[in-house]
Amino acid sequence: MLAEIRGLNEECGVFGIWGHQDASQITYYGLHSLQHRGQEGTGMVVTDGKKLKGIKGEGLVTEIFTADAMKDLEGKAAIGHVRYATAGGGGYENVQPLLFNSQSGSLALCHNGNLVNATALKHQLEGQGSIFQTSSDTEVLAHLIKRAGFSSLKDRVKNALSMIKGAYAFLIMTETELMVALDPNGMRPLSLGKIGDAYAVASETCAFDVVGAEFIRDILPGELLIIDDNGFRSEMFAMASNIAMCTMEYVYFSRPDSNINGINVHTARKNLGKQLALEVPIEGDVVTGVPDSSISVAIGYAEASGIPYEMGLIKNRYVGRTFIQPSQSLREQGVKMKLSPVRGVVEGKRVIMVDDSIVRGTTSRRIVTMLKEAGATEVHVLISSPPIKNPCFYGIDTSTKEELIAGNHSVEEIREIIGADTLTFLSAEGMVKAIGRKDGQCLACFTGQYPTEIYPSTLHPYEKV
Repeated sequence: MLAEIRGLNEECGVFGIWGHQDASQITYYGLHSLQHRGQEGTGMVVTDGKKLKGIKGEGLVTEIFTADAMKDLEGKAAIGHVRYATAGGGGYENVQPLLFNSQSGSLALCHNGNLVNATALKHQLEGQGSIFQTSSDTEVLAHLIKRAGFSSLKDRVKNALSMIKGAYAFLIMTETELMVALDPNGMRPLSLGKIGDAYAVASETCAFDVVGAEFIRDILPGELLIIDDNGFRSEMFAMASNIAMCTMEYVYFSRPDSNINGINVHTARKNLGKQLALEVPIEGDVVTGVPDSSISVAIGYAEASGIPYEMGLIKNRYVGRTFIQPSQSLREQGVKMKLSPVRGVVEGKRVIMVDDSIVRGTTSRRIVTMLKEAGATEVHVLISSPPIKNPCFYGIDTSTKEELIAGNHSVEEIREIIGADTLTFLSAEGMVKAIGRKDGQCLACFTGQYPTEIYPSTLHPYEKV
């Protein structure tokens, strides 16, 4: 479903390119393809080899990067960012990339993920005299880099990265080089591509398809990639350990045309639907998916069950940005504006409604109600993931258990709350099997078993990137 109306939001997406005369234009298209990862703010920093220049703002890519604004963004390299603002984390100052100027040179950086020890590091740095200009975790890395006692930037970056914990995909750019880093657990997707002689990096491979880049490989957990005019070189700043790619990247966040660690997201979601059909054989007349992330799952379920797939819900793609807001008071109205049931499909039918997850339950309740008001005789809700019972501290805006309906209610209680005739979640074992990763994946929001240490300060609301 749409993040802005369902209450589960990925924090951001990053894109970068080095060695192309049209770096800013390519970054624009790359960010546009990643817009689903964040709609609240976007920014870009460009280098011509001598200085860094950037623009950013609160809004969509097409709103911030106007023709007039892009005229001043000429250079051979660029990094960009799209962002979703969590409660208390909005504001122009928090929009990335963050740009820092000093006598020793400029530095721009952007980040996908969340640092679980950010609060502790901020206290430590402030005690040493640092003054923070934002409430973003990303700024912590800049201060750590600046304070590291090494002569080369590479060594300062490696030292700073060794001090932070959590999920992160960082892009760090100076006048003369671009550095790319992925956390040792590999919790966020990040890939390397090539356009002619230029190198590009992106949160999702769909960005490469849009800009005409060839996929080279995924960035490795614990890897620091350094790209400059001589090409790229790779070093490990930490040993990869306890690999734990975020499962929700496959289930919900990523675009279906992206590949994560060699697995196509659409194919993974179809397999989730097929696994649902094995685990949950339900008698029904039509199968429908909640747009957009659950369409692939519904198709897989329909193929495996033999029950026809129909477009029982239509998404209105022309609602203005007024409704792309992360406030609870607007979510229910957002559902009404964004989704409409197709009466001709669901009237008089037993509808099997497939969705990727239930977070707070507000959206699911409204959709079930809409389907029944449109004449569905039964609505059976199938979820292609287990119940989300635990908060995420790695870059998803569910930081407390109290806001999660499955953290406080049984499956039967949730069924009653949303008004479904039946409600079934996919098993954790079935989900892992269907996705088919060879390496590990993070299941913390389902199981409560976190792949990293969780610091006491992390257990309270804080700014997320």
